[in-house]
Amino acid sequence: MDRVSALIRDVAETEILPYFRDLANAGIREKTGPADLVTLADEAAERALTPRLMDLLPGSTVVGEEAVSADKSLLDRLHGDAPVWIIDPIDGTINFANGRPLFAVIVALARAGETLAGWIYDPCDGRLATAVKGQGAFLNGKRVQVAPAVPLPEMVGALSTRFCEESLGRQLDERGRALGPRACLSSAAQEYLRLLEGRAHYSLYHRLMPWDHAAGVLLHAEAGGYSALFDGAPYRPTVLGGGVMMAPDRDSWQALHRHLFG
Repeated sequence: MDRVSALIRDVAETEILPYFRDLANAGIREKTGPADLVTLADEAAERALTPRLMDLLPGSTVVGEEAVSADKSLLDRLHGDAPVWIIDPIDGTINFANGRPLFAVIVALARAGETLAGWIYDPCDGRLATAVKGQGAFLNGKRVQVAPAVPLPEMVGALSTRFCEESLGRQLDERGRALGPRACLSSAAQEYLRLLEGRAHYSLYHRLMPWDHAAGVLLHAEAGGYSALFDGAPYRPTVLGGGVMMAPDRDSWQALHRHLFG
C-alpha cells in the first residue's frame, strides 16, 4: 500500500501539477466531444504510472483510461487471471482543464473481476484514501466510516443524469427534488472522497467505466457503506453497462432505489 501511495504522490507532483492552471502548455483537446477532454497531464501521468505499477507487482498488467481510449481491447484484461492495475490518471479532467481544484488520481488493483485494493489521491490538498479488501478504509491514515443513515429528505449526495436516457433523467430529476441538497462535482473521485468524509450520503452513476468506480466502490464498502447496481447485483469492475448507487446501508439503498426508480 505505502509504495503505491508514494508512487501516486510522486507522479502527481511531477506529471500533473506542473500543468495545472497552465492552459497554454496543458495541451487540452477533445476525445469524443466537449465534455470528454484529455490533456498532456492525463497522458503523462498514465505513462509514468503504468510501468512503475507493473514493476511493483511482477506479472501484473494495466488498464488505463487513456490507453483504452486508443485500444478498447485492453478491457479484456479485466477478465483474465493476471492482477490488473486500473488507472484514471486525472478523474475530473474538465475541472482540471478549467483550473478548478476538483480532480484526483484513481488507482485500483483487481483480479478475476474482483477489486482487491484502491487509492484516490487529491494532489491539490493531499487527501489520500486507501483500502485493501477486508481491511477497512483510511483517509490520510485514519480509519473512516460513511455517514450514518438519515431519512430520505435529509439525504445529501450526487445525482447526475448526464449519461442516462432522457425519460429516466426527467424522472430522477423530479424525484430527486424530494431529497436533500444535491451537488455533482464533475469528478467521481471527489464524490467518493465526500462520501468517505461523511459529507454526503449517496452517489448515483450511469456510466460504469472501471477506472471511475473500481477503487471508489471498494473504499465506500470498506468504510461501511452499501452499494449495488441498479438491478441489485453487486458491482464488479468488469460490468460496463447500467448504473451503480451508493448509500449508507442496505436499508437506505433500498429506500432510495424505491423512491427514485419505483
